[in-house]
Amino acid sequence: MDFSTYSKLFDGKEKPLAYVDMDLLDQNIADILATTNNKNIRIGSKSIRSLPLIKYILTKHSRFNGVFCFTPSEAVFLSENGVDNILIGYPTVNKLEIKRVIKQIKSGKEIIFMIDDIKQVMLIEESGKAHNVHVPICIDIDMSLRLPFIRFGVYRSSTSSIQQLEEALRTIKQLKNVKLIGMMGYEAQIAGIPDYSEKQRLQSFLIRQLKKASLKKVKNLRKECLKTIHSNGFSLSFVNGGGTGSRHSTSDEASITEVTIGAGFLQPSLFDGFSQTTLKPALGFILEVSRHPSKHVYTCLGGGYVGSGSTGNEKLPKISHPLKAKYLSFEGAGEVQTPIFYKGNLQIGDDVFFRPSKSGELCERFSTIYGVSDGNVTHTFNTYRGDGQCFL
Repeated sequence: MDFSTYSKLFDGKEKPLAYVDMDLLDQNIADILATTNNKNIRIGSKSIRSLPLIKYILTKHSRFNGVFCFTPSEAVFLSENGVDNILIGYPTVNKLEIKRVIKQIKSGKEIIFMIDDIKQVMLIEESGKAHNVHVPICIDIDMSLRLPFIRFGVYRSSTSSIQQLEEALRTIKQLKNVKLIGMMGYEAQIAGIPDYSEKQRLQSFLIRQLKKASLKKVKNLRKECLKTIHSNGFSLSFVNGGGTGSRHSTSDEASITEVTIGAGFLQPSLFDGFSQTTLKPALGFILEVSRHPSKHVYTCLGGGYVGSGSTGNEKLPKISHPLKAKYLSFEGAGEVQTPIFYKGNLQIGDDVFFRPSKSGELCERFSTIYGVSDGNVTHTFNTYRGDGQCFL
């Protein structure tokens, strides 16, 4: 579908607005199923943040098996709205939130806590004992690559060695109200860092070399961790790993039972720099030209949807249309208005199309996302914001 068709579809609707091309989304779903070696896929909700859109994906295939969410409050919200098999992807130490989740577990819902430190486990054990519930947990193993003078990876889990894992397992064995059912090893340095940039060729080359070194380390460490867990008498229900950018390599590992995918369904611009990707840009947003302050400069209303993480131009929304339009270097994507430089002809009220660098964070800025298919608006998806939710 071309941009003029999009404009006609949304003529008369309030701008800014966000949309998802359902035909491209369905292509991405098929692509993800084809490139994950028949492994189960857990949907990463932080990259979607829309209950009906998550449910839409879950219904597309039996291999879409559960959700990887980001907070206990979100887990409760999803659970109360018909979603089950929920892995809370990040540890929590909030006793009130732990209690709320345990009440859901007691009612028969499947929600799993993430841990990487015994202090987190003891809080869950305490609440589980108080409510007479056996609470499922998943242990997160650090998959960073450590080399002299460089750490290639993210600072997440405090469990980074077999010795630390064994110490944790010894303690978990002695507890009565927690049950270890899963292991996660997320290779963020492979899954989340683009390996190609036209403007940073040397850096991209170094990243690709580090990724190759990481692949071997990650595979061996996951295998050793799983062996250690089994030798300590634990039987796991799942082994989780990977992300959109590493789905090919992660799903090839025999020990992996499921891969987490989030951004790949919508393919925000930050994921364009992966050499193996064939995913389509399904998510976009539209701003209207509201001012024409100078020759070749057009100012759009809205647009400050910059991605989180280390700063850089790659975190700005990508201008999709008109072609060759670009940001002003001293303003970028604004808070309530966004000027662009364009040598073509635009009129007040014209649409300018953008792609977010990260998909989930865009959903925090809109109450609804329009679904379009075959030249028609076919869906209106509430985001978490549209449902009155704010989890972080």
